[in-house]
Amino acid sequence: MLGATRRVLRQALALDADVYHIHDPELLTICLALKRRGKKVIFDAHEDVPKQILGKYYLQPALRKIIAWAFSGYERYVCRRIDGVIAATPTIREKFLAIHPNSEDINNYPMIGELDAGEHVQRTGKSVCYVGGIAAIRGVRELVQALELTQTEVRLNLVGGFAEARTEEDVRTYPGWGKVDAWGVQGREGVRDAMARSVAGLVTLHPTPNYIESLPIKMFEYMSAGIPVIASNFALWRDIVEGSRCGVCVDPLDPAQIARAMDELVRDPEKARQMGQNGRRAVMARYNWAIEEKKLQAYYTRLLGESL
Repeated sequence: MLGATRRVLRQALALDADVYHIHDPELLTICLALKRRGKKVIFDAHEDVPKQILGKYYLQPALRKIIAWAFSGYERYVCRRIDGVIAATPTIREKFLAIHPNSEDINNYPMIGELDAGEHVQRTGKSVCYVGGIAAIRGVRELVQALELTQTEVRLNLVGGFAEARTEEDVRTYPGWGKVDAWGVQGREGVRDAMARSVAGLVTLHPTPNYIESLPIKMFEYMSAGIPVIASNFALWRDIVEGSRCGVCVDPLDPAQIARAMDELVRDPEKARQMGQNGRRAVMARYNWAIEEKKLQAYYTRLLGESL
């Protein structure tokens, strides 16, 4: 990790950029080095890293707290001395506003039309999909267990790579695995195809401190593709899903609830179609990159004091 960071710093200095927009927490170490050379530096906080550390249950509880506390102090020290912070969600922005006044949320919403199969696509199949990194903490065990409990012939289009070999080995032994179509890692065309073949998209992440206040891009991509969402019943997610009338919220730790939601949407394709259209309209009106792009450009303009 340290060797890669030094190489990144050398390359960054060779570029001699006007603004350095740093995305990875491990690269916080080069922010102050760039500032000492008179550069404009922004840190992009994709996640609340201290909360993410607290959710790493493979670490001892006391060790998690110590590491999270130490990183939080280091993060504050660096971010107070750079030119600004961009946050992936409004909640993360609120945290950083207490550290740096030039903090703005730029939400990672989808580009309009990128995954859209069109309003009039007839989804007559009985498949749902999960797209993204596959891990126990992202709910894959409960998804496969839910397939054992469904009353319909629903299948799961599982798109992505497993982050944990042990988890993959385990879920392949579950009876519900017989209802899984494992697509593996796909490019954007493959992702669009999987969504077009599905009546709903699943984003049932576990209630860890980091996920509860996150805005997962996959939820908005499902909406953009015109399919309803089956999402974890976190307060923030419930406000979006129920407020847009674009899906069903469930306890992500309860396979029976997940199974009922799958069956509900498979049995009622008209309801699923209407929810999908509602989600698509919400993305067109609010949850899209075109809006966030303008915010990012305005942020750079303020930082540089000139038109872009």
